[in-house]
Amino acid sequence: MSEIRSRIQELLAPIDSEMLEMNAILQAQLEDDSPAVRDMTSHVGRFSGKQLRAALVLLVAEATGRKSHEHVKVAAIVEMIHLATLVHDDVLDGAEVRRRVACVNERWDNQIAILLGDYLYSRAFGLSTTLASRLTSQLLAKTTSRLCSGEIEQSTQRYDFELTQERYEFICAAKTASLYGAACELGARVSDQAASGSFPEDDELALSMACFGEELGLAFQIIDDCLDLVGDTEVVGKSVGTDVEDGKVTLPVLHVYRSASEETRDHIRDIYTKPGIEKRAVRLRESVDLTPGLEYAKERAEELVDRAMARLDVLEDTAARRTLKSIGDFVLGRNW
Repeated sequence: MSEIRSRIQELLAPIDSEMLEMNAILQAQLEDDSPAVRDMTSHVGRFSGKQLRAALVLLVAEATGRKSHEHVKVAAIVEMIHLATLVHDDVLDGAEVRRRVACVNERWDNQIAILLGDYLYSRAFGLSTTLASRLTSQLLAKTTSRLCSGEIEQSTQRYDFELTQERYEFICAAKTASLYGAACELGARVSDQAASGSFPEDDELALSMACFGEELGLAFQIIDDCLDLVGDTEVVGKSVGTDVEDGKVTLPVLHVYRSASEETRDHIRDIYTKPGIEKRAVRLRESVDLTPGLEYAKERAEELVDRAMARLDVLEDTAARRTLKSIGDFVLGRNW
């Protein structure tokens, strides 16, 4: 794990000072007069891991030449929204471990976790009202609505083995990739000029960076779904196997199911749905060859990263641009 953290620190070296400022703002926002809330926000503060979304705000701002004095605060707002989604996701997934510590719903209960997630959202949007432009509030409000819509859509598609890849990616784009896209768009759109209205809504560079973020985020989610099937909890650092337990049929399983015999299809459905089966993901990978599905999913993630990287070609060759390129490789090669 120390090697992975060293790799991330190396990747983010061009924005090291800004990330330190961002984390200082984040920690200040997690403070509260209530001892109970402070205990919980201190616990949630341990969930901060890669902080890729916050880093993308800062890297895109640097790489596009649109860096402003407000980008550090924007990055902190994005990170707070991400933390809120983690707390709520753990409730939805019934997860027990996150970043090698107990999830909020596990240490306390679901009710507390939902309230804490709402608290984090409110602090994030409260901070966004202190910015010079309403752009961040508007874009992140729209993104948060899309995040929730994606989660709702996914919950209605549980145990759906006829789910198309297009629909799967639509849901993943909403519930995960949209925040990546928003982070990158804000990196390019929030600026001293934008506060005075100089950059129009149809700014091509900002929209291209939004697409870059969405493609990178979708690849991230696909890899995450692979890790949930075959990852090791100790390495991944969070509960794995929750997708199968919750009836979520992800791309690797969809691909295997689509080409399987009827007998194998019946077996896969039984593992997902029959009562009394423990460790369903373990049973699935022990009794079904998931290799073709995992390979297919990883190839799709590579396609998305390649497409995202091509969008960076319009930017000047800077340390920030090179880091954005390297993040693509990190997303594809990560095991946590």
